[in-house]
Amino acid sequence: MGFIRHIPGTRPIEPVRHHDKTLGVGVLGLHEGRTLLLSLSTRCSDARPVAGCDLSHEKIEASKNELPDLFYTTDYDTMLKRRDVDIVAIYTPDAQHGEHIVKAFEAGKHVICTKPLVNSFDDARLILDAGRRTGCKLLVGQSTRFFEPFRRQRAAYERGDLGTLELVDAHYIHRMDWYYDKSPWVAKGTDWVFLGLSHPIDLLRWYLGPIERVSAMASTSALGRERGVVGPDIYIVNAFSASGALGRAMGHYGCHELPRARNCIELMLYGTDSTSQAQYHDMRYTHLAKDGSEIVEDSLYAGRHYYFNSEVHGMHYGEFANYAEHFARSIIDNTDASPSLEEGVETFCIMEAVRRSSREGVAVEVRPLLKQVGL
Repeated sequence: MGFIRHIPGTRPIEPVRHHDKTLGVGVLGLHEGRTLLLSLSTRCSDARPVAGCDLSHEKIEASKNELPDLFYTTDYDTMLKRRDVDIVAIYTPDAQHGEHIVKAFEAGKHVICTKPLVNSFDDARLILDAGRRTGCKLLVGQSTRFFEPFRRQRAAYERGDLGTLELVDAHYIHRMDWYYDKSPWVAKGTDWVFLGLSHPIDLLRWYLGPIERVSAMASTSALGRERGVVGPDIYIVNAFSASGALGRAMGHYGCHELPRARNCIELMLYGTDSTSQAQYHDMRYTHLAKDGSEIVEDSLYAGRHYYFNSEVHGMHYGEFANYAEHFARSIIDNTDASPSLEEGVETFCIMEAVRRSSREGVAVEVRPLLKQVGL
């Protein structure tokens, strides 16, 4: 009797079928980057894993144990010289993104960079200049966009099911003590507006279009004070778009989570014709039918293996595979991919406006910041 390879009713992982245009991916940073390598090897046909790079020999060995046939190195320049690397995927600490992106562009490589794209004006200007100068493409690894309920919600919006949007409400709440243990630099070297809040801010910009100004309040949780966090880890944001629609974003990174009541990430869209909600981790998409009934599309059972690899809910195998395929296909077909370099820099400017508003206690206009970086 053979082993059961597929559970009926679930989304199967289709066999990978590489072709003569399949693009090679080299990954820099083998913590989350290891997840991408595994996703590429099992879920992607337009992109394939070829190389991994990390300063940690322990992380390299862990990746080698699962994918022994790839090229591994501790030297980024060595990986960039490889002709089989078409795309570099960057999963390094935030402050290093700018340098790593510019190096990849100058080596003629396209780039996937985890969020936040950058967290300084200097780096924003550097990567914009390098992208324009080299013609290389970039995709911001905003995984939430590529999670199943958010994909379904976006498809319904693009079909016109919701009518015109009037209010967009997004949050990301998550207790981050484990993150401080894993990455101690987080407490001192950045701001939660660029870390966790980058998810809901990106969602607001994705749906609202150009955001003219933001008004924000922030404070520090007991966990944040205990861990010596230099800035706030609780944010409330109101956003005013050029279209007249409003947005609200919330982040709390020291909370005691109540996931049955509020999922880690949720997005509510309020339109002139309907309302919808997408949730992560629970993989639920809820929307209002024309007859007024609520429809819940729960794809957790079907999608658990594809998205979480049947591991802890919160792993990103499916999202990483989805955005890698989206980006690789855009390069092959010479089409646009989103969120692009320019979109990522625009989102950085909105996040910086949020940071300033929370410190100064006034609404902050976004347009002057866009001009400052060259958008």
